[in-house]
Amino acid sequence: MQPFTTETGVLASIPMSNVDTDVIMPKQFLKGIDRKGLARGVFHDLRAAPDKHPDFALNRPGLERPRFLVTGPNFGCGSSREHAVWGLMQFGVRAIFGTSFGGIFADNAANNGLLIVPLAEDDVDALHQAAAQVPCDVTVDLHSQRITLPHATISFLIGREQKAAMLAGRDAIARTFAVMRDFHGFERTYLDAHPWLTKKE
Repeated sequence: MQPFTTETGVLASIPMSNVDTDVIMPKQFLKGIDRKGLARGVFHDLRAAPDKHPDFALNRPGLERPRFLVTGPNFGCGSSREHAVWGLMQFGVRAIFGTSFGGIFADNAANNGLLIVPLAEDDVDALHQAAAQVPCDVTVDLHSQRITLPHATISFLIGREQKAAMLAGRDAIARTFAVMRDFHGFERTYLDAHPWLTKKE
C-alpha cells in the first residue's frame, strides 16, 4: 500500500451524518472482481446530478478532487464493502477527519492506507469552517500527528502500530512477511528444545 508521511491538498466538507457505504460507492459499481475504475463511482448519485445537489461539496468548483474530507458523525456506516475505500483512494482522498466512523469502514481504510482520523467535535467544527473557504489547503504530517490549517494546527492521536504501518506503507500481509524470519527462528529454536514434536510415528 502507498506510504503516508506528509500530504498537502484541498479539504472538502461533507457534514451529513450517517453517510453509508452505499452512498460512497453505489451498488452498480460492485460488479467487477478487480479494483479498476472505482473513482467514477465515488458519491456517484450526488455528483451525477449537480443541479439537484448544488450544495454537495464535490459539486463546487475547486473541490472536484479533494485530498482530504471532513465528515459528519458515523461516516462509512452500513455494509462492509471495501470498494468504498478503494474508490475514495482512487479518487485521490488520502485522509478523512470526523468525530466517528463505521467500524468496518475504518478497518478497511487502515488495511488499505487511507488515514482515518477521529477528532473532538470542536476540532471537526474548525475543519468544517476552514473548508468553507474554497479552496482550503491543509497539510497532514503523520510523523508529528498534526493537521496544519491556514490559521491553526490540530493534533491527533493514532495507534503506534497503525502509525508505523501507514508510514512504511505495509498492509497486514506485508507486516507478516516482515517478521517471517522471526517466526522461522522461533520454530527452529522451539523444535530443537522439544525434538519429540518432530518424530514420526
